Amino acid sequence: MTQEKILEALSNVQEPDLGKDLVTLNMIKDISIDGNEVSFTVVLTTPACPMKDMIGNACKNAIKILVSKDAVVKVNFTSNTTSKRTDPGSVLPNVRNIIAVVSGKGGVGKSTVAANLAIALSQGGAKVGLMDADIYGPSVPIMFGVRGERPMMMDVGGDKGMIAPLERYGIKLMSIGLLVDEKSAVVWRGPMASSAIRQFVTDVYWGELDYLVVDMPPGTGDIHLTLMQTVPVTGAVIVTTPQDVALADAKKGIAMFGQAQMNVPIIGLVENMSYFIPPTDGTELPGNKYYLFGKDGGKRLAEEYDLPFLGQIPLVQSICEGGDQGVPVMVSDDLISKKAFEEFANFVVRSVAMRNANIGSLKVAEVVNE
Repeated sequence: MTQEKILEALSNVQEPDLGKDLVTLNMIKDISIDGNEVSFTVVLTTPACPMKDMIGNACKNAIKILVSKDAVVKVNFTSNTTSKRTDPGSVLPNVRNIIAVVSGKGGVGKSTVAANLAIALSQGGAKVGLMDADIYGPSVPIMFGVRGERPMMMDVGGDKGMIAPLERYGIKLMSIGLLVDEKSAVVWRGPMASSAIRQFVTDVYWGELDYLVVDMPPGTGDIHLTLMQTVPVTGAVIVTTPQDVALADAKKGIAMFGQAQMNVPIIGLVENMSYFIPPTDGTELPGNKYYLFGKDGGKRLAEEYDLPFLGQIPLVQSICEGGDQGVPVMVSDDLISKKAFEEFANFVVRSVAMRNANIGSLKVAEVVNE
């Protein structure tokens, strides 16, 4: 076995989303050969890559088939999270991707989706932050069980008075709810709310992050404009529920973030509260889904606008209870809901990587409802 033969074999292994082989993409590093033993490192586009196992198995098969059937192959993984930032880096300089989670109206579970997306990305190995940009109705302190806690001030290099975000479940957190008493109403005009968002960007020490998830307020307004004008947003995730009234408002969010308004790429659309599943012993029973708010409304909307459909999140009692108790479902024992959020997060990661590689968005995902 030689390094040239190893590379030749691995040139037959495609990166599933980017559509090119691992050698062309310069994803193979540190090849080591010792007799029949060969090891090398695959550099993934994100530590949260859902294709890791498939790529590893394809590499092993390629070497055994094309180089030596007696080869003992060890595939190591590292990652270099891709980014498409072209700005000078004066704001959030060490944040590679910024994902805005938005909805046209309130009550569709946007904060629940944002929180569990952040945790799912973190559990995949990524460095993640969660910014609660919903100034008037912050949910992050309750959902992460940090009510009453206050962030500390810190000095970073020559910058004094930076705010250190709280950390919980491996996520860096910042919310207006951590700075004001939760019994006090935030009665601010638009400019004051926009100023707070700018401070969350400039005065909070987020450090090095693969993904900063931003839980946006519902609707389309000042805070959305401020964030888009202040930071280079990688893309937006639209959250809706199946019923027509939510879909009508989701269209406004699509229009706002589309090219006609802000020219912010839309990563895709996720449908929350898609169906109700009664409590079980943790197994999903066939035909045990009840479509309380209609069926496939979000999927049809994604098809209408030619957007990636990122998945369907069930309406499960444990999701609500976990949010109220400060234990998001991604750190609970609810296997059904965790699987739904993991699949959703996988689609988000793949869609971001493809956009960063200038390949375009993911195709509409097929969701099996029965």
